[in-house]
Amino acid sequence: MNWILLIIAGLFEVGFASCLGKAKETSGNTAIFWMIGFFVCLSISMFLLYKASLTLPIGTAYAVWTGIGAVGTVLVGIFVFKEPLDFWRIFFISTLIFSIVGLKVVSN
Repeated sequence: MNWILLIIAGLFEVGFASCLGKAKETSGNTAIFWMIGFFVCLSISMFLLYKASLTLPIGTAYAVWTGIGAVGTVLVGIFVFKEPLDFWRIFFISTLIFSIVGLKVVSN
């Protein structure tokens, strides 16, 4: 169950990073809306990370959380913000994914 919480926390990390990207692109009330989304996603993500780290090793939990956030944010950048996609981005995203899976395999 704590791994599921950790995955959800990582997805909310993607949410808060994405909200920052959208807030940067907008102004006025729309930017405020995106900043509210940022703080909501940030709060939920941190709470779920805390809950997951009660039973998972903190180093593993934090590494998996940041890895999910990093991979997810890069994918959102590519598909939503139209950031470039090339071999090296795919290569390094793949190494992050393999590292996350590896940490899950070797963790208790």
